[in-house]
Amino acid sequence: MGYHLNKTVVLVGLMGAGKTAVGTLVAQKLGVPFLDSDHEIERAANMTVAEIFTRDGEPFFRAKESQVLERLLVGKPCILSTGGGAYLAESNRALIAKHGVALWLRADLELLWSRVRHKTTRPLLRTDNPRETLAGLHAARTPIYQNAQIVVDSEEGLSLEDMAQRVIQTLLADPNSGVTKGAR
Repeated sequence: MGYHLNKTVVLVGLMGAGKTAVGTLVAQKLGVPFLDSDHEIERAANMTVAEIFTRDGEPFFRAKESQVLERLLVGKPCILSTGGGAYLAESNRALIAKHGVALWLRADLELLWSRVRHKTTRPLLRTDNPRETLAGLHAARTPIYQNAQIVVDSEEGLSLEDMAQRVIQTLLADPNSGVTKGAR
């Protein structure tokens, strides 16, 4: 028994929520492609997100992000992980709502911090007090992420396998998710 996606499931949430790790596993289990918008931007630009931020600034990066997001959303349905800031732009939220479905991987601040504090690949956390920066992002972005059509909670101690199953069950239970069980 396979699964069918009739639209792209777009994973949104803060850095450390598990969009890439959970998304990769969900895509494998559903038998659909997994794409990461940051990775696609890096491929197109032939530089890392951090390098783009440094060289061209955040506004340039956000413009590229929107272009890539639109291209991916009109393509073959997939599981699409987005950078933490992608969903903040109203135009991106409208694009996602038109062509796909937004799924917020919601995680509390402590869980996010435990996952990102040792990473050096997060340009927005290159500050004097990265935990305080993350707390500010969490506070500012939570009201926007609440616009996502579907919410799945991350929990401390929940395995990747359990999170992927939780996401799949939530998608199957929601008639608007575009995910159904059955022949492809």
